[in-house]
Amino acid sequence: MTFLSIICVLVLEQLKALPAERVVAWLAYYADFLERHFNGGEARHGVVAWGLGVALPALLILVLHAVMDAVHPVLGFVVAVVVLYLTMGLRQFSHFFTDIQMALRMGEVERARRLLEVWCGHDAARFSSAEISRLAIEQGIVAAHRHVFAPLFWFVVLGPGGAVLYRLGLCVMQRWAVTVQPESGNSFFRFAQQAFQWLDWLPARLTAATFAIVGDFEDAVYCWRTQASQWAQAASVQGADMASGILLSSAAGALGVRLGLPLPGESDAGGFDARPELGLGDDADIEHLQSAVGLVWRALVLCLLLLALLTAASWVGP
Repeated sequence: MTFLSIICVLVLEQLKALPAERVVAWLAYYADFLERHFNGGEARHGVVAWGLGVALPALLILVLHAVMDAVHPVLGFVVAVVVLYLTMGLRQFSHFFTDIQMALRMGEVERARRLLEVWCGHDAARFSSAEISRLAIEQGIVAAHRHVFAPLFWFVVLGPGGAVLYRLGLCVMQRWAVTVQPESGNSFFRFAQQAFQWLDWLPARLTAATFAIVGDFEDAVYCWRTQASQWAQAASVQGADMASGILLSSAAGALGVRLGLPLPGESDAGGFDARPELGLGDDADIEHLQSAVGLVWRALVLCLLLLALLTAASWVGP
């Protein structure tokens, strides 16, 4: 039923995707609710908030699915489809990528800048077409992992509860990183960051390996080994961590494109935000945007094919 659930959700998303703005708003409200009621400035408060706000809902969904599946497999299937539909979001970010690509093809660079600013929150007023393409590819690769491949991994491993665990863990990690002020000594968000790193450790590496398999394998592995750690250590890169470094370096090598690199600073005084170089080959352009879409879809098809083979093997096995 796992494979059929995933196929159903992918079809449903193509037919009727959840509105991305509402999903983001709901999750932000949920994370803010937890912070308001539990943030006492200490790490142990963050552990309690994460346990009640992330682990407990995941456990309840896990139990609900098991009960429904025991009553009748169809009920378990329905629960799995509904939960995965709510937690996996291919179409929740792909419209930004598509709109930016279309705007650049039409020569509407200013519109592409505005779309990129809304999507990633980075001031893009001084970005050229190539820089917009580069940042859009980076944002799209990380979003594809966090909204598609990682939720699917945890769905396969733990069922619907696993998808809920990952999505809520991502939600509180991202939101608390913005709303909690660590420089004031508040360590409330620390456990949420550590927990998400644990949740993302294996999925990120599997996604990067899949990108390598469906792209230029040799260059992807080389960039992964030599460049990922540089990205993780770059204090000037917003949201830089080891997982995103692995994903972006592998994808850049697989695509034969250069990502990272300095970007114009956000201040009017000029200057550049220092960022390590990722990948090999050509500078990013509009054509590489389409190549990135193809890379993600090939990776998804490969994952589905492997899951289908495992499902078929379980059906014919003893």
